[in-house]
Amino acid sequence: MSNYGFTIKKEGAIDFLSLGALVHRLDPGIIPFRKASHCDIHVSGGEFNVAANLADCFQLKTAITSAMVNYPIGDLIAERVKAMGVKPIYKQFKHDGVRGPNMATVYSDRGQGVRAPVVFYNRSNEAAGQLKKGDFNWDEIFGQQGVRWFHSGGIFAALSETTGELIVEAMQAAKKHGVVTSFDLNYRQKLWDIWGGQSKALDVLGRIVENVDVLVGNEEDLQKGLGIEGQDVESKSKLDPAAFIAILEKAVKKFPNVKAVATTLREVHSTNRHTWGAVAWVNGKTYLSPFCELDVVDRVGGGDGYAAGFIYGLLSGLEEQEAVNLGWAHGALLTTFPGDTTMATVDQVKAFAKGGSARIQR
Repeated sequence: MSNYGFTIKKEGAIDFLSLGALVHRLDPGIIPFRKASHCDIHVSGGEFNVAANLADCFQLKTAITSAMVNYPIGDLIAERVKAMGVKPIYKQFKHDGVRGPNMATVYSDRGQGVRAPVVFYNRSNEAAGQLKKGDFNWDEIFGQQGVRWFHSGGIFAALSETTGELIVEAMQAAKKHGVVTSFDLNYRQKLWDIWGGQSKALDVLGRIVENVDVLVGNEEDLQKGLGIEGQDVESKSKLDPAAFIAILEKAVKKFPNVKAVATTLREVHSTNRHTWGAVAWVNGKTYLSPFCELDVVDRVGGGDGYAAGFIYGLLSGLEEQEAVNLGWAHGALLTTFPGDTTMATVDQVKAFAKGGSARIQR
């Protein structure tokens, strides 16, 4: 399959492999953390979410390369990874019983109406930040196991001075073995500021993106993460793809190896009411999804939901427009569930992508 400007292997033991940090998110619902008395626990990670969605909803064979710590929180996370149908490939770390290393914690309430969600972290002594070049045998993983698609992201790249170098190593090995590569820029200023700032981000992300076929990110990600100069087009609405298209055209001139760029389009009217769309540029042509109004339960993971559906479409050899619509539909459905990963079925996604409704199914 090569009509997208890159060739996807028709088969492999693993359809999709992610590299990234696994985290657990504590969610007190609509109660702010300062007043919370209990929480739900969601297992997440920007890179993991895509693999989990592709396995659980779209029934693909997926895997994750990550760090795992041998203590009860690690056990909880590992159990949820298996429950989503994702094959684990872990570097194991031993917990000292007091300080770590740890599996990172994300804290986020859901907000309500005019009150926005609040997200903060504890990534202190995080095991995933200690991952480095040489920790995984990429030739064995890509070569012997047979991987079709490899994915990582900017949050993992920002964790430490070693994680970005590990992504570069993995991307180069993937290309050597004819594996399609994707990267979600997910630019997080707070994470980069801890150890290098934007200048370091531009260096690390630039060297990663030199090896990438499919890029995920909005115009802000492209500007801040790749140093693409400001907007030529003043967008009247966040739903207008014109600003994104202007920036991505500059990005693909800078990185001509990139054959596809995808992002969501979201207008936030209130915490629980969004207008939702998506756009992708594939091999020189732009594809825009329909738009819909979302009644949002939990917005976290919507973008990863779009990426999963879009990548599923490409892995399945579908037309570009159909891939965009599947991603848009899956991302929309994902915001109707609590947690970061999917609870949708592929039939629900396909029905909504074709113009389905919320009429009761009897």
